[in-house]
Amino acid sequence: MISKPRLLVVDDDADLRGQMRWALADEFEVSLAGDREEALARARDDQPAVITLDLGLPPHPGGVEEGFATLEALRFADAAAKVVVITGREERAHALRAVDQGAYDFFVKPIDVEELKVVLRRALKLHALERENRELREQTASDFEGMLGTSARMQEVYASIRKVATVDAPVLVLGESGTGKELAAHAIHRLGARTAGPFVPINCGAIPEALLESELFGHEKGSFTGAHAQRRGRIETASGGTLFLDEIGELPTALQVKLLRFLQDHKVERIGGRATIAVDVRVVTATNADLPKLLAEGRFREDLYYRIGVVTLSMPPLRDREDDVVMIAETFARRYAADAGRKLTGFTKEAIAAMRAHSWPGNVRELENRARRAAVMAEGPRITAADLELE
Repeated sequence: MISKPRLLVVDDDADLRGQMRWALADEFEVSLAGDREEALARARDDQPAVITLDLGLPPHPGGVEEGFATLEALRFADAAAKVVVITGREERAHALRAVDQGAYDFFVKPIDVEELKVVLRRALKLHALERENRELREQTASDFEGMLGTSARMQEVYASIRKVATVDAPVLVLGESGTGKELAAHAIHRLGARTAGPFVPINCGAIPEALLESELFGHEKGSFTGAHAQRRGRIETASGGTLFLDEIGELPTALQVKLLRFLQDHKVERIGGRATIAVDVRVVTATNADLPKLLAEGRFREDLYYRIGVVTLSMPPLRDREDDVVMIAETFARRYAADAGRKLTGFTKEAIAAMRAHSWPGNVRELENRARRAAVMAEGPRITAADLELE
């Protein structure tokens, strides 16, 4: 059985509420409220798609300010719900003010049920279209190998990843910290012919130079103090799959020579070993460093640069993806709110404006951290700029 859409009728007149329920019950699942507190409780519990709101509510049924306060509270509780304000003919100015403050439409008394049904159906259709649009955005946002974004810049990135994934050439991923370089490397691996093989990442800037050679190339037992057993390096471990060298710009000069030799002949020698070991692996590298500057300063080998950068992929910073910011924030907030057992209905207008104005020096990683904190710390159903710690 198909369930009816939910409608909340907010009016201080109990007789009128009863008449509205009777008149609209054939098309809607109708719930009723006589004041602001009851309206918010019903909206929270029933999550109606459409709400009718009379502006004259207790404790001041003769005025309109309580009605406007209720409208603001309902919009804050669920910005997606469509509120139709019910008003008298002499209150047209109030109706226009209500629409300016977020009401979907207004309906003038006396109520003609058939005309009201037309307005409610129109509001319901818009609510359904907006919901489908949100769901489509969410699906599109999370469809590409864990990367979020539907902007033109990200569509270009996705197209490039699909293209380079099908060939075995080395790929150099460039971008600022937090732009998703490792996610791009994962996507290249998963969409390529080596997807059944291992994906082995190593951060060249996070491991001390004295240990990095052993981590990459492995060692034989007794080759140095502490080498109590033979150990395969990350390059060998990645055989049949993809080796991801993050922060390649931090690789020491001596290891640049050894890596170049491996990239040329696809063979490694463990530290302390004499045998050469053939390794079939795809190499993807990434850096947020200015490699041309490192080349000019003699800190990065030119021949290695051209070897790892047969194909170059640039990840755009978040400040150049303004269309993606709010959608990504919504995705993260929803994810972390669910983890915390909370229900959030979105962001306030001020929060959205603050996110659009922020330069995001930490890129998507910064946005994720702010959204995660806000999803836990927000006191209301909608996240504010203060919850995001943004001006």
